[in-house]
Amino acid sequence: MNELIRVTKKGDTQVVSARDLHRELKVKTRFSLWVKQNFKHFRESIDFTSVVVNTEVQNNGGIQIRELQDYALSVEMAKHIAMMAGTEKGYEIRDYFIKVERAWNSPEMVMKRALEIANVKVEQLEAKLDEVKPQVLFANAVSVSDTPILVGELAKILHQNGIDVGQNRLFKWLRKNGYLISRKGTSYNMPTQKSMELGLFKIKESAITHSDGHVTITKTPKVTGKGQIYFVNKFLSDVA
Repeated sequence: MNELIRVTKKGDTQVVSARDLHRELKVKTRFSLWVKQNFKHFRESIDFTSVVVNTEVQNNGGIQIRELQDYALSVEMAKHIAMMAGTEKGYEIRDYFIKVERAWNSPEMVMKRALEIANVKVEQLEAKLDEVKPQVLFANAVSVSDTPILVGELAKILHQNGIDVGQNRLFKWLRKNGYLISRKGTSYNMPTQKSMELGLFKIKESAITHSDGHVTITKTPKVTGKGQIYFVNKFLSDVA
Protein backbone atom coordinates (compact mmCIF):
# COMPACT_ATOMS: atom_id res chain seq x y z
CA MET A 1 0.00 0.00 0.00
CA ASN A 2 1.51 3.30 -1.15
CA GLU A 3 1.75 5.94 1.58
CA LEU A 4 -0.28 8.96 0.50
CA ILE A 5 -0.01 10.63 3.92
CA ARG A 6 2.25 9.70 6.80
CA VAL A 7 0.33 7.98 9.61
CA THR A 8 2.11 7.76 12.96
CA LYS A 9 1.45 5.86 16.15
CA LYS A 10 0.55 7.73 19.34
CA GLY A 11 0.03 5.38 22.25
CA ASP A 12 -2.43 2.75 21.05
CA THR A 13 -3.93 4.90 18.26
CA GLN A 14 -2.90 6.15 14.83
CA VAL A 15 -2.77 9.86 14.09
CA VAL A 16 -2.36 12.13 11.08
CA SER A 17 -0.84 15.61 10.94
CA ALA A 18 -3.49 18.22 10.09
CA ARG A 19 -0.89 20.19 8.12
CA ASP A 20 0.01 17.09 6.08
CA LEU A 21 -3.68 16.51 5.33
CA HIS A 22 -4.21 20.18 4.44
CA ARG A 23 -1.27 20.05 2.03
CA GLU A 24 -2.22 16.74 0.37
CA LEU A 25 -5.83 17.85 -0.13
CA LYS A 26 -4.37 20.85 -2.01
CA VAL A 27 -6.69 23.19 -0.12
CA LYS A 28 -6.39 26.84 -1.16
CA THR A 29 -7.86 28.14 2.12
CA ARG A 30 -5.16 29.12 4.61
CA PHE A 31 -4.51 26.52 7.29
CA SER A 32 -5.95 28.40 10.31
CA LEU A 33 -9.24 29.14 8.52
CA TRP A 34 -9.45 25.57 7.18
CA VAL A 35 -9.07 24.30 10.76
CA LYS A 36 -11.83 26.61 12.00
CA GLN A 37 -14.18 25.48 9.22
CA ASN A 38 -13.53 21.74 9.49
CA PHE A 39 -12.88 21.10 13.19
CA LYS A 40 -16.13 22.50 14.60
CA HIS A 41 -17.90 19.11 14.41
CA PHE A 42 -15.10 17.24 16.22
CA ARG A 43 -14.01 17.03 19.87
CA GLU A 44 -10.63 18.12 21.14
CA SER A 45 -8.70 15.49 23.15
CA ILE A 46 -10.93 12.81 21.61
CA ASP A 47 -10.80 13.32 17.83
CA PHE A 48 -7.76 15.60 17.77
CA THR A 49 -5.10 17.16 19.99
CA SER A 50 -3.18 20.39 19.61
CA VAL A 51 0.56 20.03 18.97
CA VAL A 52 3.46 22.33 18.08
CA VAL A 53 5.91 21.31 15.36
CA ASN A 54 9.25 22.79 14.35
CA THR A 55 10.11 23.71 10.77
CA GLU A 56 13.22 25.18 9.15
CA VAL A 57 12.90 28.52 7.33
CA GLN A 58 15.45 30.61 5.46
CA ASN A 59 16.37 33.80 7.30
CA ASN A 60 19.05 36.27 6.11
CA GLY A 61 21.00 33.56 4.37
CA GLY A 62 20.76 31.19 7.32
CA ILE A 63 18.31 28.65 8.66
CA GLN A 64 15.98 29.46 11.53
CA ILE A 65 13.77 27.04 13.47
CA ARG A 66 10.18 28.21 13.58
CA GLU A 67 7.33 26.78 15.65
CA LEU A 68 4.06 26.03 13.88
CA GLN A 69 0.65 25.15 15.26
CA ASP A 70 -0.45 21.68 14.16
CA TYR A 71 -3.00 19.08 15.22
CA ALA A 72 -2.79 15.31 15.60
CA LEU A 73 -5.97 13.92 14.05
CA SER A 74 -7.41 10.47 14.54
CA VAL A 75 -7.56 8.49 11.30
CA GLU A 76 -11.35 8.48 11.63
CA MET A 77 -11.45 12.29 11.76
CA ALA A 78 -8.95 12.65 8.91
CA LYS A 79 -11.06 10.27 6.81
CA HIS A 80 -14.20 12.37 7.36
CA ILE A 81 -12.44 15.65 6.53
CA ALA A 82 -11.02 14.13 3.34
CA MET A 83 -14.51 13.03 2.30
CA MET A 84 -15.99 16.45 3.11
CA ALA A 85 -13.49 18.06 0.72
CA GLY A 86 -15.66 16.68 -2.10
CA THR A 87 -12.75 16.40 -4.56
CA GLU A 88 -11.22 13.46 -6.39
CA LYS A 89 -8.10 13.86 -4.27
CA GLY A 90 -10.24 13.93 -1.15
CA TYR A 91 -11.94 10.65 -2.06
CA GLU A 92 -8.58 9.09 -2.90
CA ILE A 93 -7.22 10.04 0.52
CA ARG A 94 -10.41 8.82 2.20
CA ASP A 95 -10.04 5.41 0.51
CA TYR A 96 -6.41 5.34 1.65
CA PHE A 97 -7.43 5.93 5.28
CA ILE A 98 -10.01 3.12 5.03
CA LYS A 99 -7.19 0.74 3.99
CA VAL A 100 -5.04 2.03 6.86
CA GLU A 101 -7.86 1.31 9.34
CA ARG A 102 -8.39 -2.20 7.96
CA ALA A 103 -4.70 -3.00 8.29
CA TRP A 104 -4.61 -1.56 11.83
CA ASN A 105 -7.59 -3.67 12.90
CA SER A 106 -6.44 -6.90 11.26
CA PRO A 107 -6.10 -9.89 13.65
CA GLU A 108 -2.32 -9.83 13.21
CA MET A 109 -2.00 -6.16 14.17
CA VAL A 110 -4.41 -6.53 17.09
CA MET A 111 -2.32 -9.45 18.39
CA LYS A 112 0.89 -7.46 17.90
CA ARG A 113 -0.45 -4.54 19.95
CA ALA A 114 -1.70 -6.90 22.66
CA LEU A 115 1.78 -8.44 22.93
CA GLU A 116 3.36 -5.00 23.14
CA ILE A 117 1.02 -4.03 25.98
CA ALA A 118 1.74 -7.33 27.75
CA ASN A 119 5.50 -6.77 27.42
CA VAL A 120 5.19 -3.30 28.94
CA LYS A 121 3.21 -4.72 31.88
CA VAL A 122 5.84 -7.45 32.39
CA GLU A 123 8.61 -4.82 32.44
CA GLN A 124 6.65 -2.76 34.98
CA LEU A 125 6.15 -5.82 37.19
CA GLU A 126 9.84 -6.73 36.96
CA ALA A 127 10.79 -3.18 37.95
CA LYS A 128 8.39 -3.38 40.90
CA LEU A 129 9.88 -6.71 41.98
CA ASP A 130 13.39 -5.25 41.85
CA GLU A 131 12.15 -2.38 44.00
CA VAL A 132 10.62 -4.57 46.73
CA LYS A 133 13.22 -7.37 46.58
CA PRO A 134 15.38 -5.90 49.40
CA GLN A 135 12.27 -5.61 51.59
CA VAL A 136 11.33 -9.22 50.85
CA LEU A 137 14.83 -10.45 51.66
CA PHE A 138 14.75 -8.46 54.91
CA ALA A 139 11.34 -9.89 55.83
CA ASN A 140 12.44 -13.46 55.08
CA ALA A 141 15.61 -13.07 57.12
CA VAL A 142 13.81 -11.53 60.09
CA SER A 143 10.85 -13.92 60.03
CA VAL A 144 13.11 -16.91 60.69
CA SER A 145 14.99 -15.09 63.46
CA ASP A 146 13.94 -15.50 67.09
CA THR A 147 16.27 -12.75 68.29
CA PRO A 148 14.47 -9.58 69.44
CA ILE A 149 16.33 -6.28 69.08
CA LEU A 150 16.45 -2.98 70.93
CA VAL A 151 14.43 0.00 69.74
CA GLY A 152 17.69 1.76 68.85
CA GLU A 153 18.61 -1.14 66.55
CA LEU A 154 15.19 -0.91 64.90
CA ALA A 155 15.88 2.79 64.27
CA LYS A 156 19.08 1.79 62.43
CA ILE A 157 17.17 -0.73 60.29
CA LEU A 158 14.60 1.93 59.42
CA HIS A 159 17.40 4.34 58.51
CA GLN A 160 18.90 1.70 56.18
CA ASN A 161 15.50 1.52 54.48
CA GLY A 162 15.43 5.26 53.83
CA ILE A 163 13.50 6.37 56.93
CA ASP A 164 15.08 9.36 58.65
CA VAL A 165 14.49 8.52 62.31
CA GLY A 166 16.78 8.10 65.30
CA GLN A 167 16.33 6.21 68.57
CA ASN A 168 14.79 9.08 70.56
CA ARG A 169 12.40 10.07 67.78
CA LEU A 170 11.38 6.44 67.33
CA PHE A 171 10.62 6.07 71.05
CA LYS A 172 8.52 9.24 70.85
CA TRP A 173 6.66 7.92 67.78
CA LEU A 174 6.00 4.56 69.45
CA ARG A 175 4.55 6.30 72.50
CA LYS A 176 2.47 8.73 70.45
CA ASN A 177 0.98 5.93 68.34
CA GLY A 178 0.09 3.67 71.25
CA TYR A 179 2.80 1.02 70.97
CA LEU A 180 4.66 2.01 74.14
CA ILE A 181 3.23 3.35 77.40
CA SER A 182 3.56 7.14 77.62
CA ARG A 183 2.45 7.47 81.26
CA LYS A 184 5.35 8.38 83.54
CA GLY A 185 6.17 5.73 86.12
CA THR A 186 7.62 2.23 86.30
CA SER A 187 5.79 1.22 83.11
CA TYR A 188 7.09 4.16 81.04
CA ASN A 189 8.31 3.03 77.58
CA MET A 190 7.00 -0.49 78.19
CA PRO A 191 4.88 -2.16 75.46
CA THR A 192 1.16 -1.49 75.60
CA GLN A 193 -1.37 -4.29 75.77
CA LYS A 194 -2.02 -3.79 72.05
CA SER A 195 1.67 -4.26 71.20
CA MET A 196 1.93 -7.43 73.27
CA GLU A 197 -1.23 -8.92 71.76
CA LEU A 198 0.14 -8.20 68.26
CA GLY A 199 3.41 -9.91 69.20
CA LEU A 200 5.49 -6.84 68.34
CA PHE A 201 7.51 -6.66 71.56
CA LYS A 202 9.03 -8.78 74.28
CA ILE A 203 10.13 -7.53 77.68
CA LYS A 204 13.62 -8.47 78.83
CA GLU A 205 14.00 -8.50 82.61
CA SER A 206 17.44 -8.24 84.19
CA ALA A 207 18.36 -8.54 87.88
CA ILE A 208 20.95 -6.09 89.17
CA THR A 209 22.62 -6.77 92.54
CA HIS A 210 23.83 -3.59 94.22
CA SER A 211 26.80 -3.17 96.57
CA ASP A 212 24.58 -3.18 99.63
CA GLY A 213 23.13 -6.51 98.59
CA HIS A 214 19.69 -5.42 97.44
CA VAL A 215 18.47 -6.51 94.00
CA THR A 216 16.51 -4.44 91.48
CA ILE A 217 14.80 -5.62 88.34
CA THR A 218 15.17 -3.62 85.12
CA LYS A 219 12.84 -4.04 82.19
CA THR A 220 13.80 -3.36 78.57
CA PRO A 221 11.39 -3.44 75.61
CA LYS A 222 12.74 -5.42 72.66
CA VAL A 223 11.24 -5.64 69.19
CA THR A 224 10.44 -9.16 67.97
CA GLY A 225 11.09 -10.39 64.41
CA LYS A 226 7.41 -9.91 63.69
CA GLY A 227 7.61 -6.40 65.11
CA GLN A 228 10.60 -5.52 62.94
CA ILE A 229 8.71 -6.48 59.78
CA TYR A 230 5.59 -4.70 61.02
CA PHE A 231 7.30 -1.38 61.73
CA VAL A 232 9.48 -1.37 58.59
CA ASN A 233 6.43 -2.00 56.41
CA LYS A 234 4.39 0.59 58.31
CA PHE A 235 7.00 3.33 57.91
CA LEU A 236 7.60 2.48 54.24
CA SER A 237 3.87 2.52 53.46
CA ASP A 238 3.51 5.89 55.21
CA VAL A 239 6.34 7.30 53.09
CA ALA A 240 4.80 5.89 49.87
